[in-house]
Amino acid sequence: MTDAAALPGWTLLYSGKVRELYTSPDHPGEVLMVASDRVSAFDHVLEPGIPGKGELLTTLSRWWFEQLYGVPNHLARASTGDLPEAVAQRAMLAKTLDMYPVECVVRGYLSGSGWLEYQQSQSVCGVALPAGLNDGDRLPEPIYTPAWKAPMGEHDENITFERTVELVGAEVASALRDASLDIFTRASAIAEGRGIILADTKFEFGADPGTGELTLGDEVLTSDSSRFWDAELYEAGGPRRLESFDKQIVRNWLKTNWDQTGTPPTLPAEIVAQTAARYRELIERLTGK
Repeated sequence: MTDAAALPGWTLLYSGKVRELYTSPDHPGEVLMVASDRVSAFDHVLEPGIPGKGELLTTLSRWWFEQLYGVPNHLARASTGDLPEAVAQRAMLAKTLDMYPVECVVRGYLSGSGWLEYQQSQSVCGVALPAGLNDGDRLPEPIYTPAWKAPMGEHDENITFERTVELVGAEVASALRDASLDIFTRASAIAEGRGIILADTKFEFGADPGTGELTLGDEVLTSDSSRFWDAELYEAGGPRRLESFDKQIVRNWLKTNWDQTGTPPTLPAEIVAQTAARYRELIERLTGK
């Protein structure tokens, strides 16, 4: 957790697996969102963290917010000049939003939990898909497969669109779906122009308490919220076809070295270094910096 002494005037509001939120009487209607270097997998925070992860993911979110011109987002201001110096590179000053209890997942390719569900039902979150698809196959068109944001300590649950209507109402449910598909399409085109495939991602939205405007919040299109693949490797096929620019290296190591009971083992230095390199490579290839 961030040392409170490094954030004078700010009070901790919430501490999650990988980020913290702070409030200040000097910033009414705003929160300071600080991304840590912590890494989680299988609902556990692991040791050690990934050096520079918080800064990389924050930088990538800011970059995507800039690319998505015209999409309202939670940034209170674009400049980092008024952020506490100790966390300036891994923090965002965000407008307080009334967040919706829905993770807005969009899939352009079949993988992960979607692939597991497809094998059982030939559908994902109630969306019927063609027969004969394989892990990693591109879908005929992107699909919206929402999830219910479970309370802290519980697992998120994949749900149907009809269930989101029950949760937030028909008008908001449709707005969440339409905005998610539109942003995914725009982001996919940007990524493809840089040799990167956006396989799937999740967005979180809230309502601006003053205007009610649907607003994109939290992190966006980062390695922790998305599955990115190298287009060249994907087209070449083979065992590296679905290597992703995220913490999959960590997950793979844990599957081999831990039975998911008790405390997770400490990550080896080489696994930490390889994961950090994947995070850096993605941001370099996307932003050119």
